[in-house]
Formats: sequence, structure tokens, C-alpha cells
Amino acid sequence: MPDLSRIGEREKLKPKAGDEPHWQRLRQGVYLGYRPSKKKVGGTWFARFYDPEANRNIRKRLGDYGTLSGHDVFKQAKADAEMWAETVESGGELARNMVTVKDACEAYLIERPGSIAAGVFRRHVYSDQIAKVKLDKLRRHHLKAWRKRLEQAPALVTRTKDADKKRMKERSKSTVNRDMVPLRAALSLVLKLGAPNTDAAWQEALRPFKGADKRRELYLDRDERKKLIDATCEEACAFVKGMCLLPLRPGALAGLKVRDFDKRTRALIVGKDKNGNPRQLTMPQTIADFFEEQVKGKLPAASIFARTGGEAWNKDAWKYPIKEAVKAVGLPGAASAYTLRHSVITDLIRARLPILTVAQLSGTSVAMIEKHYGHLVRDDAEEALASIAV
Repeated sequence: MPDLSRIGEREKLKPKAGDEPHWQRLRQGVYLGYRPSKKKVGGTWFARFYDPEANRNIRKRLGDYGTLSGHDVFKQAKADAEMWAETVESGGELARNMVTVKDACEAYLIERPGSIAAGVFRRHVYSDQIAKVKLDKLRRHHLKAWRKRLEQAPALVTRTKDADKKRMKERSKSTVNRDMVPLRAALSLVLKLGAPNTDAAWQEALRPFKGADKRRELYLDRDERKKLIDATCEEACAFVKGMCLLPLRPGALAGLKVRDFDKRTRALIVGKDKNGNPRQLTMPQTIADFFEEQVKGKLPAASIFARTGGEAWNKDAWKYPIKEAVKAVGLPGAASAYTLRHSVITDLIRARLPILTVAQLSGTSVAMIEKHYGHLVRDDAEEALASIAV
């Protein structure tokens, strides 16, 4: 039996009768085959699996791997043969139900539904040529080309259906990082990681830019936030105040329903958020009183923070009132709803609340809090050490 991993030994092989490939055993029941070409250098690769239930061999043509050279050819063929064999062993569900990249994305949404992933797939995968690439043929160069198209695609600033009002901007590295996450997650569920530094290493094309997610620097102190609330129009005033009272993402605050607030226990259930896991906050009486005012006279299914017409707030609705209020009181023009969240988290850290507690309140991980706010803890530690110097 030949060693197909050796280039020299492979090149000496002659075509067999009936075009039967030369086979190499990978493991019990699984073989990798190579059929040398009669007319040119190289040949075609095959995979073979013995199905004990059917008592027969199943074969699959893998191709000639014309884009690869040297030892990469064998590495890729071996990886594809093993993945195909595992698929057959598991009942062939991948082969039947998930053929293309689009199929993998749709399967991912069934298992892990989420509006963010669905939006990324809709905008950047389903309408792109990557969607039709077969999973067993997916290579690093496919995803490198997709990533380049993603980087070059302008980012939408305003999500309005009115084409005349849409504004675009250059896509930042941090945005590219976020938009690659859903596709990387979907492919990871159905594909093995390819051998490093080969075209099979599809995952290498989706590595995030390093250092792209910069720390938020803009901070509004309590007096500035109070001025902002006072300058906000009546319709958005309660929503902006809510942002200044709790370290929630604006989308999570906008998604709160009357039924999520229990005035007897001062408990608030935050269900619609980025991490997808509901959490409960127990609020002090002053904040609970504010929420009690917002839910008064509303049905359980109504939004706590609703617009004049009863609709919940969304990104396109809340940003304009905030921009107008920022301009009216002379605050930095970059201030936004997320600036308020950042400012509240900063104050909680400065108040020496444990990082784990801050992470739980804000619906993020301890790692993210340490990454973006760890410098505040270090500063406080330095001050504390200085205070005990003798």
C-alpha cells in the first residue's frame, strides 16, 4: 500500500486497471485514494468508507486540488476524506441538509436564533457569492475574498427605508470584526478547523483585527448627564433618564415591557439584550419610583419607554433627540446613547462596586469590563496603596 503523503512516491504511481485508485488506510474503514492522470502530472483524489450496516464501501470523488501544491494537497485531501467519513458515520445529515454556506447559516439560526446574526447573514452572506459555495469545497481563499468584500462595503449609518435619507460611512475594523462573528460561529458548528497555514484553514480568513475595539474615552459626569436630560425633548426625556440610571444597552432599555417590572419587589427583568440571557436587577427605591411612574396606566405588554404613538424606541428614533440635546447644552458632539451607558458603568467602577457585579448589571462579561474599564481599577488600587504608605 503506497504512502500518498510522499510526493515522490505518489508521482511514481501508474494508473490501475479500471481506473481504480491507489488506496491508503487512514483508520479502520476509512481510506484515502489517489488516481494518477494518464495525460498530465497530478491526479484525482477519492475517499472511501466501509458501511458495516450496509456491508459495502461508499466512495466519494474529492477532486484534483489544482489550487494547491506540494504537501498541502495531501493534507487537504486527508482532511476532506476524514470529514466526509464522519458525516457518513453520523447518518449523513450534513450531506443531506447542509450543502452550502447558506444552509449552514440557516441551520445556525434555528439552533441559536438572534436578530443580530440574522441581519448579518441577510446583508452580507445570502446576497453574496459565498452563500452558494459548498461546505465540502469551502477554502480559506473563498473566505478571504468574502472578507475583502465585507471590508470594502460601506456601513449603513441610518437604517431607514427611505433611500434618499440613507447615509453610509467607511466600515471600521471593529465593525468588520463584529460582522464576521456570526459566519465564523455558523461554520464552526459544521466544519472542522483546517490545518494551519493551508488553504483548508478556512478559520484563518475570519480572524479578527487586533486592537480594533478601542476603549470608550468619552465620559459625561453626573452634572452633564443631568443637563442632557433637561435639554431632551419631552417625548424622549424618560428614555434618556433611564439610560442615565441603569447601565443597560439602549436596545435593552427600549425592549423593556411593563410586565418586566415588579413594583412590590423593585425587581426588573431584562430579557431582550445582546447576550440573550434574561437577568434580574433589584433597584433602589429612587429608581423604582421612576419606573413606577413610567408603567402607570399601561398594559402588561406595553413598552415601559414608549414614544408618543405607543411605539417602542429604536436606534433611528432615539439618536436624533439625543443629538439635539447634546448640541443644545454644548456637550461633545460624539456623545450618544452608548456614551450614557459607558458613563454609568464608569461611575459604578469608581464607586468600587465589584467588577463581577458591574458585569452582571450591565449584561456583559467580566473580561469585557476588565478590558474597557480595568484602567480605572488600577488607578484606584494605586491610590489605595498610596494612602497606606508609611
